[in-house]
Formats: sequence, structure tokens, C-alpha cells
Amino acid sequence: QVQLVESGGGLVQAGGSLRLSCAASGTIFSINAMGWYRQAPGKQRELVANIIGDGRTNYADSVKGRFTISRDNARNTVYLQMNSLKPEDTAVYFCNADVRTSRYFSRYNDYWGQGTQVTVSS
Repeated sequence: QVQLVESGGGLVQAGGSLRLSCAASGTIFSINAMGWYRQAPGKQRELVANIIGDGRTNYADSVKGRFTISRDNARNTVYLQMNSLKPEDTAVYFCNADVRTSRYFSRYNDYWGQGTQVTVSS
């Protein structure tokens, strides 16, 4: 099995910064995409940013220029640097990874972390 453990959430004032981390562990042969999603109360879960195995990145329009996603492949870890935070960034942030667990089968499965709360006060 695969576990994703997030850290780095918390309470910050508008304009401040936070850095989220997510480490994947368990039976991992390779990881393709890793990313961050968020879900605010009463809203659907949405993609914040993801990073593909070759380093290509995608960002939601609402965070472009403020958030930066990166990964450390040797440590199976993905980071989200969040700057210039706004109250509308308040949500539970979830880590996601597309993981291949077997060298014999090429299938990738989706895994999720438990979520970390980010609260931005005005």
C-alpha cells in the first residue's frame, strides 16, 4: 500500500506564506504525477497545482504567480510554496499521487493524503 502524509498547514494572515509538504511511502515502484487539491466548505475539490514526472507543471488560474509546486523524486516528496495568501485560499489541502506499485504491471493508481487545513485570516 501507499501512504501520503501532508504537513505544513496552519493559520496565517493575508499576504503571508506557507509551505506544504507531502511525502509518499510504502510500496512504490514509480510515481508519475503528484499534485495538490483543495476543498473549501460547501465547494467541490479543485486542482491547485500538479507536477508531472518530467517536471512539467500545471496551476489553477487563481494561484498562478503566487504558488509554486516542486518535487524531490529521490524522497518521493512534493511541495507547495504558497505566497501572497488570500482569505479565499482557505481550504483543506489534499496531496495526490499517481503511483505504480509493481515492476511487473504498468498500472498507476491514485492515492490521497488525509488533508491539511490552511486558514488565511483577513
